[in-house]
Amino acid sequence: MAACAAHAARETHRLRLRAFRGLIDMPESRARPPLSACIITLNEADRIDACLDSLAFCDEIVVVDSGSTDGTRERAGAKGARVLERAFDGYRAQKDFAVQSAHNDWVLCLDADERVTPALRASIEAARDAGFADAAGYRFARCTEYFDAPLRHGNAYPDRVLRLFDRRRGGWRGDREIHEQLRLDGPVRLLAGDLDHQAYRSLSDQLRRLDRYSTLMAQHLHERGKRANLAAIVLSPLWRFLRGYVLRLGFLDGWRGLVFACVEANYVREKAIKHWLLARGAKI
Repeated sequence: MAACAAHAARETHRLRLRAFRGLIDMPESRARPPLSACIITLNEADRIDACLDSLAFCDEIVVVDSGSTDGTRERAGAKGARVLERAFDGYRAQKDFAVQSAHNDWVLCLDADERVTPALRASIEAARDAGFADAAGYRFARCTEYFDAPLRHGNAYPDRVLRLFDRRRGGWRGDREIHEQLRLDGPVRLLAGDLDHQAYRSLSDQLRRLDRYSTLMAQHLHERGKRANLAAIVLSPLWRFLRGYVLRLGFLDGWRGLVFACVEANYVREKAIKHWLLARGAKI
């Protein structure tokens, strides 16, 4: 009898938990939706395995590769991903192609240098068990690892990103191919848990990447007729540094916080200089 009572108590707890998560008498429209993960890649063989492993809870993984020569496609295929090849013509366009190629309407977009942490996975699964009923999309914090330690302050964190959404209610829209943004028709909720971001292999890797980003952003601003001025070259980098390192407590991350704030301010300066030069017909 004691065993039966214990079993009954466990069953009651289980049913209460299921009811709390919205699974008892759930309408058909709120059934657990299938979920596709979408990733774009180029020569990410050293990082793609960890990314894909963190997405094992998804029903499908779509990898869109733009010409890797290091075995990225083969490694992704071996992990069970559906691998597509497409010439790169912009980050926004590439990600939109991946989303439209997915078999499911609910999609989770990651970069190859990102991983879903166990805490974030639990939050996603809870929302999914409830049928993603309260939102058109979800955002969550992204934690960047910098020189083998996480940045927990400054402009680097919490860096909330919108990556989980219903493609029927929006997607990667607009004309900006760099620092692309999701636009959704409906409410966006915040999920607990961090997205782990293994952003840079080294300082040189970071500087090379930011040099490319600053060029793309300067070209975007110039093509849209945005005004370029010398004040942006001087004041914008200073503001970026003060906002991140002082106002948002980046100094609490020690020397890593200082290096990150300096490099980030330099990116803003390079973007402004390139924009200013393009406005004067100079090559960059």
